Amino acid sequence: MSVLIYSEEPGLRLELLGKGRELADAMDSKLAALQIGNGNPEELIKYGADLVYVAEHPLLEEWSLEPYRSVLLRAVEEASPSVILIGATKRGKELAASLAASLGVGLLTECISLKLEDEKLIAERLTYGGSAIARVASLKKPHIATVPPRVFKRPEPAERTGEVLKLEVEPEKPKAEVVERRGKVREEVGLEEAEVIVAAGRGFKKQEDLKLLEELAEILGAKIGCTRPIAADYGWMKEWIGISGHKVRPKLYIAVGISGTVHHAAGIRDCGIIVAINSDENANIFNLADYGIVGDLYEVLPALTKALKERLKK
Repeated sequence: MSVLIYSEEPGLRLELLGKGRELADAMDSKLAALQIGNGNPEELIKYGADLVYVAEHPLLEEWSLEPYRSVLLRAVEEASPSVILIGATKRGKELAASLAASLGVGLLTECISLKLEDEKLIAERLTYGGSAIARVASLKKPHIATVPPRVFKRPEPAERTGEVLKLEVEPEKPKAEVVERRGKVREEVGLEEAEVIVAAGRGFKKQEDLKLLEELAEILGAKIGCTRPIAADYGWMKEWIGISGHKVRPKLYIAVGISGTVHHAAGIRDCGIIVAINSDENANIFNLADYGIVGDLYEVLPALTKALKERLKK
């Protein structure tokens, strides 16, 4: 009996170790981590793992469902886990669903809380576009759950002892062949890691008007985000914040011209301080905000930018 965690994303892997350690301690069992490919297994031990299974093979150098699933199934054989936590990345979601089908068990997805009750794993997850929280349970072991980034806190590293084990496995050959790979250009800090975000909504009339937001972002050292219509409908930006986009948790979030639909609200529920600027005093965003400014963004933004500039000069 143990808890097994896996994610290909390093930061999320550490977050899973924190929650995994909590669940393992509750069961008085060991916490195991799976590492596929190169990495530092000793680091995983410092963050809470008792066992680290390391799998290396040429078929694992490129992501493909079949070989990765076969490795995870081998780790399940070795660790005999009661609970399996997998990071809810694009790859992790696909892997978790396939693993659950292979093991003939259920799957708890996008969990924002996890706890053990008797022999069951109880989870909470957002539903109805983030407007409600559903409480669900896994009744059959091994319990499998996926966890999104930044849901659980990353534990503090400590000097611990653990065991690193090489996982002997012959991965299943992939059904798809990678014929070309093109790198995606990413900025140093993405929306999900930003501490300050200023975001645009449909209150902006023209794409050129986003310059007003850019000036404010420059002063605050903020990243710029937007709602789904700005990116998906207008094509003014590439990525958006919301239940189908990025879920963010900056210390400061400034929503400009954003009505605050359920879709967008689900992406900002964990923000520290929310400031809303909207001409409609009945906009739902004001129900989410800590501070609100009712006014025309074309008047408020220049005034706010000017005031901040003067403040910084002092």
